[in-house]
This record gives sequence, structure tokens and C-alpha cells, in this order.
Amino acid sequence: MTLSPGFRGRHRSQAAGLPPGQYLTTDFPVLSAGPTPRISRERWEFTIRTEHQVEHRWSWSQLQQLPVQTPTVDLHCVTKWSKLATSWRGVSLDDLFAGVDTAAEFAMVHSFGGYTTNLPVADLLDGKAWIVHTYEGADLHPEHGGPARLLVPHLYLWKSAKWVRGIELMVQNRPGFWEGVGYHDYGDPWREQRYQGD
Repeated sequence: MTLSPGFRGRHRSQAAGLPPGQYLTTDFPVLSAGPTPRISRERWEFTIRTEHQVEHRWSWSQLQQLPVQTPTVDLHCVTKWSKLATSWRGVSLDDLFAGVDTAAEFAMVHSFGGYTTNLPVADLLDGKAWIVHTYEGADLHPEHGGPARLLVPHLYLWKSAKWVRGIELMVQNRPGFWEGVGYHDYGDPWREQRYQGD
């Protein structure tokens, strides 16, 4: 076999179908910006607040009454690990937004514990995002965001806020926690958007 000058073949991560710069892991590393909140299902509540300050609220029992989806998705962390074909159970953001009247283009996701992250509203809809409460057939463990977390698998995992409690809809974008200290505003793993300027 003859190789052209400069040919090196494909990097192993690219050959495995991973975004550039990522490596495959079979475990599920735990990375958090602070201590793990412990929220009971009785205390848990999820709110969508529009740009007009109209609030839509769901208790845990109300969330469980909504249609359930079971996405199987790949996860990509900004720290360069990827985990493939993870299995979840939860509610599509499409169902939660069904009765929400908004023209806002941006969203700030809020978590118990104070964490925030910003996303375009378009990245939460059309089958792209879920509020999930089950991972690999078991209740979502608090270290991984239980009782419920946001799941936005097409972006780096810091956008999939753990311990999610609400979404604030915004006319103008503003940075969340990690975005405010230099992480990329959008976070597309296929474009390696890890930090501002990437």
C-alpha cells in the first residue's frame, strides 16, 4: 500500500464518529460548579417565565403526566470526553412550550443551587431538548442532576443544566455562569466551540 506524502489517516476519535478533540469514555464523569443540591420531588418545580413575566409552572406530579420520550443520545463534555448512546427518559421541551406565548429568541436556564446557562430558544425546540428524570432505566442520581436535568445533547454538556428548575425567556441574550467566565456562548462540539473566540 502506498500513502501520499503527508497522509496520516484519520484520528481515532474522528474514526469513532466523535467531534474533534474528544475521546471516548464508558463511565460517566461527575463535574459540577459547586456542591450537589438535594431536592425532593415534593419540593421540585419547573417554571417557564416569558419575556412578559407570564409564568407557566409544573410540579413533579404534573411533569409525570406529560407525554414521555426516551431519547438515546451521545454526550460531549467540554473537558473532552464523550459518552455514546446514553439512554434517558423525560419530557420534550416541545410539550412544555406548547402553551407558552413568546417571541423571545433567547433563554436562560436556571438550576437549584444557582447555576445558569444561556441558549437560543431554537435549540430547545423541534425535538432537540428534554427535561429528563431517568438515566439508563434508573432514577437520575443527584450527582448527575437528579431529580431532573435539562438534556441538550447537540451542545457541550455544560448547556444541559443539572438540577433544572426553570427557563427565563429573554429578548436580549446574556451570559450564564460558565459563559460569563470565558466559555463559548453557544458550545457546538463539532465546531470545538469551547471558549470565547473558538
